[in-house]
Amino acid sequence: MALRQAWEWERWKAMGQHAFFATVLALSMPGALAGAGMTTGAALSRIGLAVGLALWYAYWIALRGGADRPPLPYLVGALAGWAFMAVVDPAFLPVAVAVLSPYWLRRAWWSAGGVLVLGAGWSWQSLTTDGSVDVRALTGCVLATAVAVTITCYVVTLDHESHKRQRLLDELTATQAERAAAERQAGTLAERQRLAREVHDTLTQGFASIAMLLDAARDDLPPDSPAARRVEQAMRTARDNLAESRRLVHALRPAPLDRTHLADAVRELTARLAEETGTEAYTVVTGRPVALPPSTEGELLRVVQEALTNARRHARAISVSVTLSYLGDVLAIDIQDDGTGFAPAARHPGVGLTTMRERIAALHGTFTVESAPGEGTTVAVTVPLPAEPPSSEPSAVSGAERMAPAS
Repeated sequence: MALRQAWEWERWKAMGQHAFFATVLALSMPGALAGAGMTTGAALSRIGLAVGLALWYAYWIALRGGADRPPLPYLVGALAGWAFMAVVDPAFLPVAVAVLSPYWLRRAWWSAGGVLVLGAGWSWQSLTTDGSVDVRALTGCVLATAVAVTITCYVVTLDHESHKRQRLLDELTATQAERAAAERQAGTLAERQRLAREVHDTLTQGFASIAMLLDAARDDLPPDSPAARRVEQAMRTARDNLAESRRLVHALRPAPLDRTHLADAVRELTARLAEETGTEAYTVVTGRPVALPPSTEGELLRVVQEALTNARRHARAISVSVTLSYLGDVLAIDIQDDGTGFAPAARHPGVGLTTMRERIAALHGTFTVESAPGEGTTVAVTVPLPAEPPSSEPSAVSGAERMAPAS
């Protein structure tokens, strides 16, 4: 709607400008054709000059769309034609108001000043034509100049208000779009939190209860019996699924990011891994940490969570490290373990690796996996950093910080 209104205003403004040009040129013709000694040849020459100027205006301004940005050839040709017409007959002096109207309508003071100068010249010409003062001619010149100044300033004011209103409409549209995006993001976060609560209150609690019941059943069985071994396997499976459900809850609700930045949240992940498994897990941060948009930090945190989960479940690693390198224009994240490794070319990528790759691709980053059997695995991620970091950045961190495993 705003664009249509702006287009309608520009169309009506161009039509008014064309009508103004035609009116001024037409009103100057009676004065140019008046006179007792006017011959047919002189009249036809004046009419030809007026028609030529009108055609020049129509070609450059009306047909080629130069109403907003008049081209230089139009200005040169129109001024040359007007100057020649004014020399042939001073009655064509007011035509300059129409010739320069595409330029003056963009500057209110220039418009008023130009019209006043031309009006003064017109009045002077009417006073000095025959050496006598014609009060009626002088009054007509002054009134015509005043009317021209008033009309010009009014049109310029309308144009200024139109552009101001258009800017306000554009700002309003941008604000509405930002608000809609914020509402969508808030709705997404609310739904993720709801799902996290549902998983925690149902699956997580159910797996915990199953693990407790199996633990109690194992105590009632002979230690080395087949039934005890099967109960032990079932209990191990229940605990693995309990841990997986908790990981899912953390993935849906990246709680560490609610109160801190990405670097600190990754430190919490490695500290938790060291505490729960006894693995040597630590975080290294180099460069000056930069606060990314919350959605970006959330995606990166989930990638790190997934990589640490893979190292915990499959790699049987003794040491796991996460390195965050802030390199000015990019953030590089390396998750490295010394576990069993695998051959990426010979192995079909699992859901976890595919999901991580998709997350990083959505952030316009790169994702690579380097691994070999018996040589551990390294997950390398790079994402672009904002050119101007927000003012709420965390304090600079130099060197490396380690978190030793819990004893």
